Amino acid sequence: MHPLQLKFLSMAKKIISFEDLIIWEKAQQLAVKIYQLADTNKFIVKDFTLKDQLKSSSISISDNIAEGFEYNNNPDFHRFLRISKGSCGETRNKILFLQRMNYIDEQAGNSLNEEAKQLGRQIGELIKMVKQKIVDVRKSKPRNP
Repeated sequence: MHPLQLKFLSMAKKIISFEDLIIWEKAQQLAVKIYQLADTNKFIVKDFTLKDQLKSSSISISDNIAEGFEYNNNPDFHRFLRISKGSCGETRNKILFLQRMNYIDEQAGNSLNEEAKQLGRQIGELIKMVKQKIVDVRKSKPRNP
């Protein structure tokens, strides 16, 4: 079982795999929307670099949540959650760029941006919880004289 025994899905279910994390599921859902947009939008389809970067940053969010969780220790999980949060910001930046270039309409951009912002906040909250767990473990260890 993962050292961070969070009850993050529901009050009754403990987290035993990254698939149990709500933030991983939300990150996957956001990536699916971004992939669909990138593969169907007539402007993005033509801009191969932007398309690849957009897809890469969006899937990186859930990738890093999963990878960090699988290390099965809080310091690594904390580090990968921070990377995931950074990828979330990168994705939001690209969404804003798409709006400025008029590649997507304001409503679609605002919706995707708000979804990414909310996900970033949730990842941030989990980062705080994991960090506190790390601090608590360090405080509980006896110090050598």
